[in-house]
Amino acid sequence: MSKDSMVELRLGDCIEVLREYPSGSMDLIFADPPYNVSGKKHISVRSGKRVVLDMGDWDRFAVDDYAIFCRKWLEECKRVLSNSGTIWISGTLHSHPTIGFLLKQLDFWIINDVIWYKPNAPPLLSSNRFVPSTELIWVASKSKKYFFNYELAKKMNRGKQLRNLWNLPATRHKTEHPTEKPESLLERIILIGSMEGGTVLDPFMGSGTTGVVAKRLSRRFVGIEIGEKYFEIARRRIERTRPRASRHGSQLTDWIRGVSDD
Repeated sequence: MSKDSMVELRLGDCIEVLREYPSGSMDLIFADPPYNVSGKKHISVRSGKRVVLDMGDWDRFAVDDYAIFCRKWLEECKRVLSNSGTIWISGTLHSHPTIGFLLKQLDFWIINDVIWYKPNAPPLLSSNRFVPSTELIWVASKSKKYFFNYELAKKMNRGKQLRNLWNLPATRHKTEHPTEKPESLLERIILIGSMEGGTVLDPFMGSGTTGVVAKRLSRRFVGIEIGEKYFEIARRRIERTRPRASRHGSQLTDWIRGVSDD
C-alpha cells in the first residue's frame, strides 16, 4: 500500500483484489493485460538480434483458459467502473479478438477501436510477413452516456477532430518491463477520459506508467500488480512523481499544446 493519499497500490491477483472495491468506484480504467504470446515460438527483435518472444509465466495460457481469465477480470472491471466511466484495453492481434468478443458478450457499449501506430517499431528479420507496427486499444463503457473530453481532444490535434489512428512513437523503455507503454499514450488517454480528481485504475500495473501519468495529472490512482519485482519498480517510479499545475494553470496548458497529432 502507498502512503500517498492520491495513490493506492496493491500487490496481488487483480481479480481477487478488485472484489474488495465498491461497485462504480473507478472513473477510468486502462488495462494492458497479458497478450498470450509467450511460449508459442513467436520471434521478436531486440538490439538487432532475433529472440524468442517470452514475457514470462504470467503471459502463458491455453486458448480456453485465456478466454476464461479475460472474462473474469472484465466482469470485475465492469462492476467497479462508474456509470460515466470508460475502459481502455490495449492488445495485439493475439488478444484483441478475444477481448472484442467478450466486450460484446458482457454487454459493454463499444465506443472506439484506437489504432496506436508506432512509426519506430523494430524491423523484422524474416521476409514472410508485414512488420508489426500497431496495437489496438478497445474503448468501451457501460452505456452510451460516458465522459469524453471532446474539446480537449481537438486541442491536442490543433483544433481538428482527433481520429482513432494515433501516431505515437514507442519510446525507449524506462524500466525492464517487456510491455511498458510510453507515457505519451497514457497522457492522451487519461486527459481525454477523466477529470482532475477522478480515480484511474490499472489492474495490470506493470512498471507503473499509468500511475506516473495519473499522479502527474492530479488524478487518484489504484494500481494492481501480481509480480513483486515489477510492483516495486512501479512503487518507486510513482513515489518520485510530482503533480503538475492545475489544468487551469499555464504550465499544464502549455504542455497540452505540445501533445498534438502528427
